[in-house]
Amino acid sequence: MSEVTLAHMTCVGTGTTTIRVLAMALAMTIALVTFQHDIRGQASASSSSTPPARDVLDFERQVEAAVLRADITFLDHVCTDDFTYTHGDGWTTGGPILSVDTKSEWLASLPGRYSAREVDSQHVEIHGDVAITMGRVSARSTGSDTVSRAFSFWYIRVYEKREGQWRYLSHRTVHGPTYEE
Repeated sequence: MSEVTLAHMTCVGTGTTTIRVLAMALAMTIALVTFQHDIRGQASASSSSTPPARDVLDFERQVEAAVLRADITFLDHVCTDDFTYTHGDGWTTGGPILSVDTKSEWLASLPGRYSAREVDSQHVEIHGDVAITMGRVSARSTGSDTVSRAFSFWYIRVYEKREGQWRYLSHRTVHGPTYEE
């Protein structure tokens, strides 16, 4: 196992692939936050220009549909064992990271959570067997008090092709959530 420190964050992984994926995700996080206004409401011209990019975006839509349905079987299969979901909390406004879910924590949180969920403004970069996507999710959740809340957030996700199939490694909310009044 190798260990690398990136901007006050210690990451432990299985080698150069993990380091490369984390470095690319960090760079993309910075790029998305800086240039989010340029892609708001539109898909990037390169987001569907190659077959691998189209495959990744199709896979991401399947993941989103599974999240909405809380299809735990599908998501358990496509998420890697070391999958992490970093929520949009204090860190998106300069504070500390407050909530990072493991795969099992994230999957356990999904049943009954969403009544609507849609992705737009998608962009994908392909780096061999690694794909980084950026986009915005608009969703409606039902809280524990059954009050429905509409919100949106911007994200960066990392996927890796393993044994010919795309696998979901990481989600990081980079802006939001922003709740509608």
